[in-house]
Amino acid sequence: MTLNLFDLTGKTAVIIGGNSTLGSVMGEALGAYGAKIAVVGRNAETSEAARSRIADKGGEAAVFQADATSKADLARVLSEVVAWSGSVDVLLNCPGRNSATPFFDITEEEWDGIMDVNLKGVVLACQVFGKHMIDQGRGGSIINISSVSSGPPLSKVFTYSASKAGVNSVTQFLAREFAPHNIRVNGIIPGFFPAEQNRKILSEERVKSILGHTPMNRFGAAEELQGAAVYLASEKASGFVTGTFLRVDGGFGAMTI
Repeated sequence: MTLNLFDLTGKTAVIIGGNSTLGSVMGEALGAYGAKIAVVGRNAETSEAARSRIADKGGEAAVFQADATSKADLARVLSEVVAWSGSVDVLLNCPGRNSATPFFDITEEEWDGIMDVNLKGVVLACQVFGKHMIDQGRGGSIINISSVSSGPPLSKVFTYSASKAGVNSVTQFLAREFAPHNIRVNGIIPGFFPAEQNRKILSEERVKSILGHTPMNRFGAAEELQGAAVYLASEKASGFVTGTFLRVDGGFGAMTI
């Protein structure tokens, strides 16, 4: 007898930032295990490319255009997704914005922009889609993408680190808030992956420092996040797991000096 712990057939997963490097790859895995994937992004071209890749891996997906920092946009997407698939069972929050601006040079505009995307967007999505999950009464899973910089903070990315620390707090708060409704809220803490926002701030010296603090001595491949996403999305596999963080960081978080 085979235990099919990761079957997501009949589930719908909404991926905010589903057109991003990491979001789209996790979407491929969720789709391959049977979930219908709602790719939510601002850029129609990259969103369609993500949908196509999910389809190529055997998944069913559709594109929904939205600004993750707009509650009105997210509410509209919710109604469109429900009309398309009938339910929302998994919410994967992975929008991201980063900057290496030195602390004293950070403008209010940059601070607000990063906080809006990385933290406010997560809160708004949890309000909109979390409330729907409660109302539909069939439980669910919310997965927030955090970062190794969320604590202890990583040098040179002050605002990003602060925003991801906020994501961790939100994740644990909502795990308690939503538990009576059988909605699990967890986070994934990725190490260093070749996502677009990271490439822009990785100098040769920075790479050497990061790898020296990573026991596996390499960057992660985006596909190495797929198992964590499928595990946390599946009620059979992680039905008693909530308020926790799954590190996928090559051992970065286990290092001191």
